[in-house]
Amino acid sequence: MTSAIVHPALRRAVNRNDIEQLRGFLEDFHEADIADILQEESTAGACEIVSYLSPDRRAAVFGHLPPFWQEKMVAELSDQDLSGLLKDIDADEGADLLHVIPQERHASILRLVARKTREDLLKLAKHKEGTVGAIMTCDYVTVSAQMTMAEALDNVRKTAPNAEMIYQVYVVDSKHRLNGTISLRELILNLPKAVVKDIMTTELVSIGVFSKQEEAAKMISRYDLLALPVVDDDKHLVGIVTYDDAMDVAEQEATEDMHKAATISPVSNLRHASLLTLYRKRIVWLLVLVFGNLFSGAGIAYFEDTIAAYVVLVFFLPLLVDSGGNAGSQAATLVIRSLATNDIHLKDWGRMLGREIIVALSLGLTMAVAVSLIGFHRGGADIALIVALSMLGCVLVGSLVGLSLPFLLTRIGLDPATASAPLVTTVADAVGVVIYFWIATSILPIPAS
Repeated sequence: MTSAIVHPALRRAVNRNDIEQLRGFLEDFHEADIADILQEESTAGACEIVSYLSPDRRAAVFGHLPPFWQEKMVAELSDQDLSGLLKDIDADEGADLLHVIPQERHASILRLVARKTREDLLKLAKHKEGTVGAIMTCDYVTVSAQMTMAEALDNVRKTAPNAEMIYQVYVVDSKHRLNGTISLRELILNLPKAVVKDIMTTELVSIGVFSKQEEAAKMISRYDLLALPVVDDDKHLVGIVTYDDAMDVAEQEATEDMHKAATISPVSNLRHASLLTLYRKRIVWLLVLVFGNLFSGAGIAYFEDTIAAYVVLVFFLPLLVDSGGNAGSQAATLVIRSLATNDIHLKDWGRMLGREIIVALSLGLTMAVAVSLIGFHRGGADIALIVALSMLGCVLVGSLVGLSLPFLLTRIGLDPATASAPLVTTVADAVGVVIYFWIATSILPIPAS
């Protein structure tokens, strides 16, 4: 059964106040699918539907809703409802929800939440968005190095109901400093009297609480971790970042990079975005690129005598400048991706530049040979030579711009994804126009005006 099929029947059950049928429908769906259904309803309708869910499922559904939908529903829910959500929702998602709830309601809502839950929420909510602290959870399991396997397992049983992830257990000392890890599998398979310190792994992979969240996602992927421990400056264990949180971060970062690659400001939800929002998100970069293309127009105007004398040159203009832009976009895409995955670093620019020159010259020569045949057919030997040299120059310059721009942006502290295809193409086009008509002017005799 899919959400598209059930939605009309679900609405009829709500309209008829058929609680039994409604609950039966909701039981058949994963929380993520219910979250999708809610977004097709009015805010009041969505709040009514979630009221028929059990508290733990209601919290799970809320965790799957985008922030702007959470904000709409928060306005409809009572303080009692919201305190219940904060009690049952995962700690990291609860901290995000707290950011959505208006500040003036915090005191009255948190007063209804248990002290430990309240402390955990406030501790997580204080961390800056985009940092590891903002996505970590405090719901994890710890044991002492001096415990036996039997004692450690007993401790896991006591704390597991409130933990988000129990497959990896963290070994801490009396000051809660991280000393090692031990898996649930090792706790089960070793003899009950074996001691944790003799079995635990001390080769730790951890991350600082103030590090960027994308670094956590990269580390979890690189080391194939189910969870990544988070420590403060004194190596105290303060939380963990789980694999599912890392996937959310990776999706968020990929979405941001795609938006930047298309020179679009981030759009949180395209389906529900207003026309004005879509306009505002796109117009700024389009205007920037329009004025950037004025340089191409200025180049054409400067060589208008050459163009007037040899109109055949106009035929090859789009072909040449687009080839340079395409080559630059390819180079930029490869570099941006490699920088994002730490495959290359700033120090590699010189080596990458040397390799790109060789590759670009090879590409340019191949394309020059192909286009020179068309040039000879359209305008003779001189035009063929001009087009071939211009193609070589455009591809070489475009490739070097595409390679270097991400490095430059990274060096000055900006996101290299900003070196997107439209931006690289705009720069390559302007330079390509100048290269083409400068070569043509140098080779062809221009009649006196």
